[in-house]
Amino acid sequence: MNEFERITQNPAVMGGKPCIRGMRVTVGAIVSQIGAGRCIEEVLADYPYLEREDVLQALRYAAWRLQEREIILGA
Repeated sequence: MNEFERITQNPAVMGGKPCIRGMRVTVGAIVSQIGAGRCIEEVLADYPYLEREDVLQALRYAAWRLQEREIILGA
């Protein structure tokens, strides 16, 4: 997982969910904000200790994880 060096997982932090650089900010929290229509600059304003590359890598990580599974939508 070298391409995701900013994404960490530790069972003692946020229940083992993927986080940004060991902080208590999950990939899911970042992706949810972007999905809700917030721009990267707004996310960075909410989390001033994050860097732009943290947000971009969270988005890439989420996309990579979704490529592993088949998700059936609708019905």
